Amino acid sequence: MKIYIVGGYLRDQLLGISAQDKDFVVVGSSPEEMLAKGFQPIGQDFPVFLHPQTKEEYALARTERKSGQGYKGFTFYANSDVTLEQDLFRRDFTINAIAQEINLDGERIGPFIDPFGGQKDLSKKLLKHVSPAFEEDPLRILRLARFMAKLTDFQVDPGTLHLVKQMVLDGELKYLVAERVWQELSKGLLEQDPSRMLDLLHEINASKFFFPQDFDQPNIFQKTKELVLLGAHHQQDLSTQLAYMLSQINRDQLDRWVTQWKIPNDLQQFSKIFHLLLNSYSSALADPSATLAFFDQVDLWRKTARLEKALLAAQWVGVDISQWKKRIHAALSVDSGAIAKMTVSQDGKMIQAAVSKARLQAIVACL
Repeated sequence: MKIYIVGGYLRDQLLGISAQDKDFVVVGSSPEEMLAKGFQPIGQDFPVFLHPQTKEEYALARTERKSGQGYKGFTFYANSDVTLEQDLFRRDFTINAIAQEINLDGERIGPFIDPFGGQKDLSKKLLKHVSPAFEEDPLRILRLARFMAKLTDFQVDPGTLHLVKQMVLDGELKYLVAERVWQELSKGLLEQDPSRMLDLLHEINASKFFFPQDFDQPNIFQKTKELVLLGAHHQQDLSTQLAYMLSQINRDQLDRWVTQWKIPNDLQQFSKIFHLLLNSYSSALADPSATLAFFDQVDLWRKTARLEKALLAAQWVGVDISQWKKRIHAALSVDSGAIAKMTVSQDGKMIQAAVSKARLQAIVACL
């Protein structure tokens, strides 16, 4: 039994960038031996185990055969006769198909094992698929786009670019499930230059599948790229980056998109509030009543921090938020509890009307 560290950790170390997650492959072993050594099984589709001390994941070397559609349509074979090279052959890009042996203490020993020229492609700054098996997994199209966002000085190998274009033409994208699409897109939005992810998907005609109808319109596409790149430069979080990405399309398309890809509810709500803020900016400030209606719509009273965060995100893209801040401060200064006690009738609607009236007066007074 031999253990190797493989993939992204070695890639990032060779590139001189922060390397985090470690992937381990075990060669020459079996599920029975792993269990006997105290490893805990966690894999459902193929044998993956937790190390008894470090709790890191160790996978048995495996091969795979296409047996269905989409990224789940594979039959895996994992046993002691699977070689390291066979395992590396199934990986996506040559730069992720590099391995190095480790000892029982987790120390790296021996030379890099690089049967597919990953180190050469690292030096050439090239994203190149390992084998024709790449086309069997459409999720790798999104992984390619994400790596374009992460490795901003890399380019796609011409052969790989041709392959992914053909995958799109062949309709492979329709077999992807929403959760995995969002997983890759969300990672890409937080990389160094998310606009490169959008560019790649646009170039291979995949953006029509992944994004709303109007997304490819030149003015919308260009502005969206500028916003997500600006957000990346300021290290904005995922909710802000998503809001930037969806801010240029109309609200109906935004609503359909976040539902289609099963975006987490908190991210959905933030994107909708940011979209409303940008597109209702003038009308909501036109008169105090419109301002109050806007505050009610975005639930300022219970979700104050959320609106304040949306305003900061707007400020980063050039929106003057000074008037908003004044009106928020004024509206929140109203003591709704005190008003409730002073209201003669304890009817809820009467109390709410009195509170709204006081908030409106406070907004008027601050102008």
